Amino acid sequence: MATNRLSLLVIAISAVIVTAYATIDADENIEFSYLGEKGPDKWANLAPTFKACRDGKAQSPINIVQGKTTPGNTNTTFDKSYSSANATLVNNGFNVAVHFEEIAGVMTVDGKNYSFLQMHWHTPSEHQMEGKSSDAELQLVHKAQDGSIAIGVILYNVGNGDTFLARIQGKLKELDGEKCGIDEHSHISLGKIGTKQLRTSTRKFYRYNGSITAPPCTENVTWIIFGKTRGISKQQIELLKAPMEPAFKNNSRPVQPDNGRVVELNNALKKD
Repeated sequence: MATNRLSLLVIAISAVIVTAYATIDADENIEFSYLGEKGPDKWANLAPTFKACRDGKAQSPINIVQGKTTPGNTNTTFDKSYSSANATLVNNGFNVAVHFEEIAGVMTVDGKNYSFLQMHWHTPSEHQMEGKSSDAELQLVHKAQDGSIAIGVILYNVGNGDTFLARIQGKLKELDGEKCGIDEHSHISLGKIGTKQLRTSTRKFYRYNGSITAPPCTENVTWIIFGKTRGISKQQIELLKAPMEPAFKNNSRPVQPDNGRVVELNNALKKD
């Protein structure tokens, strides 16, 4: 898979909900990297539409310091209702993702519904807790009818294997074996897959306003970082990294200044 075929983040920020994902058409062929001349500190120079990567005031990821958080509203409500859906495992070149071909459930925050469209992994984590990265981060991408984006985050440290990854482990190996041409992505059908393992057993989560974490670094994204860290095996981390070119095996954007943004610490009422 040639490095120069790597394209803009395939993320639901511009997706049509019924198709679950789409590229951002204007910039889909603009290459970026996590190392070197096209690395994170150079993203803003790659295209005029990437200026937010440098000039934005609400960029992600951030370092979360619990002592600096603000207690969330006591009336905050949170619910995740996920279901089985047809899905495709995708090597985007810069991450491994699962794209749902139909809505795979809904996340509701304070009465607003966000449809679950796709998820993708970063190794190591992009968000930090108390200045420390976790071994991996799963980002669950949701979109509301008004076009707004909410991304849930599950952090992982090496330990017992993750049950969801265990279910698709064979498909991950198959994905690594596929060879891509220029401007192509690898796709492996997962069929109808359940998302029960993605439910969280914690009431604790952090919420703040940020951006997507790859070009064009679009802002006004609601981030929800779940407070309970999960286990992931070393083998599973290697499977997520294996299809990536060297410049993308560690596909985490450095933490960004918080610029005085409020980070809420919630222990919300929820159904999960």
